[in-house]
Formats: sequence, C-alpha cells, structure tokens
Amino acid sequence: MVSENISEFYCAVCSENEIQINPHVLKVLQETTETENVTLKLSGSHHLRNVQRLDDQDILALSKCLKNNKRVTGLDLRYNNITDEGVGHLAELLQEESLALRSLDLMLNDFQINGAEVLAKSLECNSTLLSLRLSGNKMESRGAMQLASSLQVNNTLQELQLADCDLDTQSVIAFSIVLKSNRTLLSVDISRPLLFSLQEEWAVHFSDMLALNSSLVELHLGKMGLSDIGMERLTEGLRQNHGLRYLDLRCNRVTRDGVRFLAGLLEQNPSLEVIDLSSNRIEDVGAMYLSEAVALPGCSLRELSVCCNNIGRKGLLSLAHSLAVSTTLSHLYIWGNLLEEPVCQAFRELTSSGRLPAEQTDVSAYEVDGRVFLAEVFQRLRKHYIRTNCSETDTSTTSNTAAEPFKKHASSTDSNFPPHTSEQRVPLQSNLNPPYTHQHPNRL
Repeated sequence: MVSENISEFYCAVCSENEIQINPHVLKVLQETTETENVTLKLSGSHHLRNVQRLDDQDILALSKCLKNNKRVTGLDLRYNNITDEGVGHLAELLQEESLALRSLDLMLNDFQINGAEVLAKSLECNSTLLSLRLSGNKMESRGAMQLASSLQVNNTLQELQLADCDLDTQSVIAFSIVLKSNRTLLSVDISRPLLFSLQEEWAVHFSDMLALNSSLVELHLGKMGLSDIGMERLTEGLRQNHGLRYLDLRCNRVTRDGVRFLAGLLEQNPSLEVIDLSSNRIEDVGAMYLSEAVALPGCSLRELSVCCNNIGRKGLLSLAHSLAVSTTLSHLYIWGNLLEEPVCQAFRELTSSGRLPAEQTDVSAYEVDGRVFLAEVFQRLRKHYIRTNCSETDTSTTSNTAAEPFKKHASSTDSNFPPHTSEQRVPLQSNLNPPYTHQHPNRL
C-alpha cells in the first residue's frame, strides 16, 4: 500500500538525517489511504487528542518524502512551530517540477519576513499551487511586498489568505495594484492589517482595482478600520464590478451612512450574493436601508450577516419583512442586536413557516410564561464562497453551490489581458500617493 510506502520512507529519511520521528506525522502517514488527491492533515491542534507540533526538522523530513509524489495534493500545516527555516524547505519542495501539490495551509505558524520572501520566490516558478493560506504569520510589509511581486509572474494561484500578517498601507496598496492585472486569483483575504493613516488611501486603490478586475469572486476586508467615507469610495468601484460574489466587511467602523451607499449598490449591481457586516454599527436606519434594497426584485443577495450592529426593533422588523418579500435572501444572521419581543415573534414566524430554515440563521425561538424569546444558535455566515477542489480543511453547511462559481471562474479567461510574464512586472511603489486625500471633518 502507498501508506506503508510513505510511512516507511518517512522513517528511513528520519534515520538517515538523524531526525527524531514525530509520532503525529507517522500516524497520519500510516492512515493515508491509497487514493488520488490526498490531503495530509498535520494540523498542530486536534480537538480529540494531543499532538506533537511540527518543527523545522519535521518539515525537512516531510519535504524529502513528498518529492516526486503525485498523490499528495494538499498539506494542512496549521498551528505548528514552523519558522523561516522550515518554510525554506517547503519552498524548495514547491520548485520541484514533478510536484502535484495544489493546497498549502501554513496559518498561525512562526515564520516571518525571510520565510515569506523565499516562499514568494518559489511561487514564481510554481505552476500547480491553487491555494495558499498564510494568515497569522508576521511577515510585515517587506514579506508581503515580495508576495505581491510574485503574483505578477504566477498565473495559477487562485486563493490567497494574508489575514493578521501585519501588512501596512504600502503592502495593501501593492496588492491592489497587482490585482488590477492578475486574472487568476479568485479569493483574497487581507483582513487586520496595521493601518495608521486616517485617509483610507487603500480604499481608493481597491476601488480602482474593483472597477478593472472582473475575475475576483471573494474579497475579505475585515478589521480594516473602514469608515463611511471609505465605504463610499469602495462602492464607486463596485458599481463597475460584476464578478464579486462575496464581500466581507466585518469588524469595521461602518455606520448607517456607509450602509446607505452599500444599499444603493445592491440596487444597481446584481452580482453580490454574500455580505458580512458583523460588528459594525449600522443601527436601525442602516438596517432599513438594507431592507429596502433586499426587497427590490433586482437584488440577488442570498446571505447577510448583521450581528452586533446595535439594531433595534424597527431595523430588525424591517429585515424580517424584507426576508418575507425577497425571493433570493435565504440566510440571515442577527444575534448580538436588541432582540425585543416583537422581533422574537417575527423571527419565530419566519422559522416556523420554513421561510428561514433553522440551519440558515443564528437564532432559535422559545417561549416562557407566554413570552417569546430568541436563543443563540452557533451557526454563522460561511467563511468562504469558493473552495479549491483540494481544500478539505473547512466545512460549509450553508450552501451547496460553492463549487459552481469556482468551476465557472476557473475555466474562464479574459482575452483583454495578456498572460503573466516576468517582463510585465510593474513597480508596486510607483502609485502609492493617494489620489483622494480628503480628511473627514470629524477626525480633525
């Protein structure tokens, strides 16, 4: 069996290089079945048992085992102790022409700038990797700039996660410049950068990018400090974009004024299907703006999260009414707002009638002494719209259509843009001065 071959080979490599065998790695390799498209799940965090986290020496042994291996197409290495040295071993593996690896998950490890730089260089000559998740590693601006530069050459990567990587304004803008011409990336997550400017230059550049990019399907902009003025800038670009399906704006500073621009966009742009506005402050008026937009026949919004937005009775009842009228909205998440009894009764009617199935919301109604209340159900808006076919680390219970847009966008090409070559690199720092520098009067 192939599992025996891999596990035996791993033991032999460890013996040859005087590396102590990691029991977690050995157990996973022994349990690997003889099938195509195998994902090795070597996460350092397991909910049922304690596991020994992988270090750089473990990665060296593993990378030697996977050379010339065409069965393993996914590596889940989250929550381990991999530093720059270990990433260097993986970068060498990615440069192997015979490698079939399509998914690499390095979330929440310990590599920094040097690791990001060697990984970026390996991407320039890799033609198999579809998904790369690096969230939680402190690569800072220099490492992120190298990754952005590599995306001008790489023309296969489709998913990139860089949340909580300590990106700064310069590197965030660099990614917006790259995305103007990159036509292979379908999903990008740059949530929680370290931005200190109040002018929101990044929002202007992302607006320009969205006006030009027709291939991006999923964009995560959580914890960006986005204000109402930044939302206005973003919607200007989104009006010209008809490819984006998933927009994540959670944990920002959007109020009712910013949601008014978003609601106006929903009336004009039928492409957005999933919006996450959790942990903002849209209040009743903002919820009513959204309700009016959702009720229009041209709106195609299917999933909406407005958790923790200080929405009261008027706003939540307005959303409940729009859900009853809308023909497309099927998922609504409202926990963390002001759930008064009329709201509880309205959502009990929606769930009991089947209009809002229990698995498509985060509240459940119950009655005590003749009064109706809502309890929290631990269900949330799905974290991703598309998943690469080699990704097995995330489960979604909210939609079965996620693979459809992936296949559609992955197979489509844009003849108006030339393919990526090294000669077509553009300077990522040549356009960093913000074209919009208006300062909001309340911030002076």
